[in-house]
Amino acid sequence: MKKGEKINLALEKSMELVKRSEIAMVGTIGEDSYPNIKAMINAKYNGLKEIWFSTNTSSKRVTQIKLNKKTCVYFVDFETWEGLMLLGRTEIKRDKESREMLWEDGCEKYYPLGVDDPDYTVFHFVAEAGNYYHKLSNVSFLIPENLE
Repeated sequence: MKKGEKINLALEKSMELVKRSEIAMVGTIGEDSYPNIKAMINAKYNGLKEIWFSTNTSSKRVTQIKLNKKTCVYFVDFETWEGLMLLGRTEIKRDKESREMLWEDGCEKYYPLGVDDPDYTVFHFVAEAGNYYHKLSNVSFLIPENLE
C-alpha cells in the first residue's frame, strides 16, 4: 500500500474510532513540566480537527492549559486494540455560546448553578497532527483542514 493510501485509511479509521469513543484521555503539561493525563467525556467533535470537553473551572487542567496550550488527546478501543493520538492546542472557552453548545440534561450534577455556573468551563482542542495505531502498525499524519 502506498503512503498516501495508508494515510487516507488511517484518517478514516481514526474518525471511526473518535465516533465510537465515549471517553478520551487528555494530556496536559503540569507546572512541574511532567505530563498529566485525565479521562474526559468525548462531548463533541468536528472531524479530527476539533474536539470539545467540559470541565470544572477550578480544576488543575484549566491552570495547566493557561500556562501551556500544547495538549494531546488519546482515543483507544481495547477490543480492537486501536489507538489514536492527536496533538494540538487547547483553548479555554467561557463564553455562553460554547457553554450552551455542550450543556445537556444531567450536567447540573457537576455544575449545580446551571449553564452560567462559574465553575463550568469548555475546552476547545484543535488538532494539528495525529498518529493512528492498529495491528502493530503506526501511521503519522498532519490533520487536513477540510477533514470531516
